[in-house]
Amino acid sequence: MNNSRLAFVQAIRGPIVLIALGVLFIVDHAGGPPFRQTWPVLIILYGLLKLLERAVIRQPAPIPGSPPERLP
Repeated sequence: MNNSRLAFVQAIRGPIVLIALGVLFIVDHAGGPPFRQTWPVLIILYGLLKLLERAVIRQPAPIPGSPPERLP
């Protein structure tokens, strides 16, 4: 399960950054803040996605063959 979550986060990282890049160019073209002022958003977004990836990696994987934990 942990590997599938990690693969999902890694798979969506590129498309999300490309979509954000497109949105920033559209905002620039529509008369909003110029791209030279908004490009740091891409670095922040990439960093957040890397943090999410690390959070997924740090989740402990269940031991194979062990019963699932029950909530009280």
